[in-house]
Amino acid sequence: MLRILDIVSTFLYVRAVPYEEKRAWIMVVVTVVAYAIYATIILGRATDLPVTEVPYVATLLWTIGGAILATIVLTILAGIFSPQGGDRTDQRDREINRFGEYIGQSFVVIGGVAALIMAMAEVPHFWIANAVYLAFVLSSVLGSVAKIFAYRVGFHPW
Repeated sequence: MLRILDIVSTFLYVRAVPYEEKRAWIMVVVTVVAYAIYATIILGRATDLPVTEVPYVATLLWTIGGAILATIVLTILAGIFSPQGGDRTDQRDREINRFGEYIGQSFVVIGGVAALIMAMAEVPHFWIANAVYLAFVLSSVLGSVAKIFAYRVGFHPW
């Protein structure tokens, strides 16, 4: 319980949070919100027709583009409101970043393999595209959560 309060307390004092951790928080929030918007729109359209016939491409591209734009803007704002020299990274930041990226990239591979199997099984394009998108979402969220966890709890490379 104290650990949760510590995380919330630190998050409220944004200036004390390292720049790379701010970027990880931004990635988690933007990715979850963008995917939730996409899923809500697609599932809302699926009330009248089968889900595989729902027009999804434009919505997929717009939510991905919006997420990229939001991430860029929020990262710039985080840099502006960081203390002078707060965007410098040290060895620990680089190790944590690499750790999170390794975890995240594993889901990209899983999604790629799933899409490959689905394509060989001639599954409709809707499912293949959504499997790849979900893999990217999981990669971003889990990689960023791993980074946040490493910053909050500690990171001990083995």
